[in-house]
Amino acid sequence: MKAPHSQTTSRRDLLKTSGATALGALAFPHVLSGAPSTQTLRIGLVGCGGRGTGAAREALNADRNTAIVALGDVFEDRLARSLEYLQKHVPDRVRVDKARRFLGFDAYRKVIASDVDVVLLATPPAFRPQHLKAAVEAGKHTFAECIAAVDAPGVRSFLRSAELAESKNLGLLSGFCWRYDNSARAALEQIRAGAIGPIRAIYATYYRQSFTKYYGRQRRPEWSDLQWQIRDWGDFLWLGGDLCIGLSGGHSVDKMAWWMNDVMPVKAVGVGGRQFPGEGNTFDHGQIVYEYADGVRGFLGVRCQDGCHCENADYIIGATGVCTIGRGPAPVITGANPWKFPGKRTRMHQVEHDEFFASIRSGRPINDGRRMAHTTLMTLMGRMAAYTGQEIAWEQALNSRQQLVPDEVDWNTKIELTPTPQPGVTKFI
Repeated sequence: MKAPHSQTTSRRDLLKTSGATALGALAFPHVLSGAPSTQTLRIGLVGCGGRGTGAAREALNADRNTAIVALGDVFEDRLARSLEYLQKHVPDRVRVDKARRFLGFDAYRKVIASDVDVVLLATPPAFRPQHLKAAVEAGKHTFAECIAAVDAPGVRSFLRSAELAESKNLGLLSGFCWRYDNSARAALEQIRAGAIGPIRAIYATYYRQSFTKYYGRQRRPEWSDLQWQIRDWGDFLWLGGDLCIGLSGGHSVDKMAWWMNDVMPVKAVGVGGRQFPGEGNTFDHGQIVYEYADGVRGFLGVRCQDGCHCENADYIIGATGVCTIGRGPAPVITGANPWKFPGKRTRMHQVEHDEFFASIRSGRPINDGRRMAHTTLMTLMGRMAAYTGQEIAWEQALNSRQQLVPDEVDWNTKIELTPTPQPGVTKFI
């Protein structure tokens, strides 16, 4: 991965080199050409929570000649709920017999080995690099839910796997799904055509409610510390990588990179903290400023707190206009060249799977791996800056030695949690 100050790769070049021929810098075909394969694509799901189950249904909806044949999770209750949901909504194509319902930390290996063609990876992101490596080495097309990793060693591993997937002509679809939103694509076309002039700054927001309703509800007495952490993974740095900055902010950062032609910032500074007490060790709010080599600044605001103003928006500020996305039902441009998206928005979570499976059928599978790794590293750079209170350069973030995830995890693993960050006290590693 080159340093951003020496990186001149455009969006078109990036997609060309990564094998993602389904998407171009300005053209976004919804149906790929080529003689489609008619074989049934067998799908395996690793991580049976809400997002994984949703991805499984979207994968089945994307292609009528698909079937879910294997499920894997560390918790039996989650696997059972996922199976029940899928059997209810897509009963004719859920073919998961008891021999293909795998439990435990090695369930991902068993799913991958169960004669599947496509693997959906939707566990907490701590395990993403390890799971992707196994899937690609086994020759499987893969959907990887965001984020790619929770630390720099994981990002480097993810990037190697993405490159291996490219060399093997395997698909790799990113959970950073905004690039599959038709209204955002239309706005990008306007920006590329010069509607707002050269970009001067970007302000991206993801102000949302806390994640408590999804994860940290009530701990049961019989759960071990590790069981509780995995169920409440959004609160723990080693499992989620900081959901406020990394996951919520990750979607915003991926769009920021998109508007900037996937040229990465050279450094970041940030502020943030944890206002509401809890046993986790991540922030619940932050502000990150990314600086690019040409002087453009990208501003990211994130907050995950109940009872506050919510907003998920992008303000792309150009020399002659401003493109705003997320402050209404459709993107708009104000300034010298006014514009408003004229169409009806499609569901990006579904569109990405539609295009992914079409690309597999065409023999030219989408590979989002490199940009997913870059986006994740942008979030990590911002997190490192906010946690330490220091200015963090791209190369520093990429080469960080901090490893948050043990090489192997089982139910006897004891996790020593890092202290809740204190800017100016917490050290960069």
